[in-house]
Amino acid sequence: QVQLAESGGRLVHTGGSLRLSCEASVRPSTWYAMAWFRQAPGKAREFVGAISWSLGATYYADTAKGRFTVSRDSAKNTLYLQMNSLKPEDTAVYYCAAGEVPEKNGSYFFDSDYDVWGQGTQVTVSS
Repeated sequence: QVQLAESGGRLVHTGGSLRLSCEASVRPSTWYAMAWFRQAPGKAREFVGAISWSLGATYYADTAKGRFTVSRDSAKNTLYLQMNSLKPEDTAVYYCAAGEVPEKNGSYFFDSDYDVWGQGTQVTVSS
């Protein structure tokens, strides 16, 4: 089974940019969707963005549209999250996830549909 490892989280100032990476241990199946979720202290985990690994189509939460970009490098088995214009409310642990169900259902937004998760990487945006 594929394993995921996030990296790139750190402290950044408001308005700054950051790119997170998520490396998969093996090439994700073409049936996989991969996604980014985040969880802030005291809050539920929330969807950020997702990508169809085979098609490259992307999907975003409203809070991410226009500021965040999800992409993948198939040759490196790596998922990315480019985050621009960061705000203090973006502070959270960011997780990458992979699963077949979202790709098969065409619905990428529910964390319960993803069955492989990374350990998370902390992003802190200071005001």
